[in-house]
Amino acid sequence: MPPPGIRHRVHFDQVSRPESRGRQSMSTPSPHGRSRIAALAVTLAAASTLALVACDDDSGGSSTSSATPTAPDTASFSGSAASALASAEASARAKASERAASASAAASSFEASVSAETERAEKAARTELAKVDGPGNAMSEVTMTGKPRSGTGGLLAVVVTITNKTDKTASYAVQVDFLDSSGKVVETRYVGAEDLKPGERAQPLAVSRKPAEPVLTPKLAKAQRY
Repeated sequence: MPPPGIRHRVHFDQVSRPESRGRQSMSTPSPHGRSRIAALAVTLAAASTLALVACDDDSGGSSTSSATPTAPDTASFSGSAASALASAEASARAKASERAASASAAASSFEASVSAETERAEKAARTELAKVDGPGNAMSEVTMTGKPRSGTGGLLAVVVTITNKTDKTASYAVQVDFLDSSGKVVETRYVGAEDLKPGERAQPLAVSRKPAEPVLTPKLAKAQRY
């Protein structure tokens, strides 16, 4: 039988060697294990970077993606938008000019038709009223109403209604003044009706030749029965 000290030593060696091998295997990983650990470390680092970027965005911090946008390079513009705008403006001016010319033609046509019908009566009314002092003797037999500009080519026209309220045939001369906003007479027109029978009515037009602006107000100035 071996001495007690030697038996104890052998027993100790048998027990301790497996532990020593275990510690060696744990502290020194195999090449395959080292590759897995390296991959895990890279993944964790990438996840940490993404988390930091997300925190920066949420907190309102500055980043390259939130930089102030730069102005566009106008040298690269083709100019087609400016050309289209200029074309639209030219078209609008042309249409406005056409409308103005059309309105002017309509006004001239309306005025010519009225003048053809009333020229002689206007001349007779002017001559007759030149003899009259004051408003005349037929103010109660004359009324006036405005005519829509849509039917006069934009001109200011007044329908002068003359009614013979006497029992005899009579002729009438009427003066219509056009006043500005201050009450000043800026234009005077004459109309008339000849040989109206008792109760008969005539409706000549008094048309202003002045522009639409400033707005004028028609006023019955004289009315004479003769």
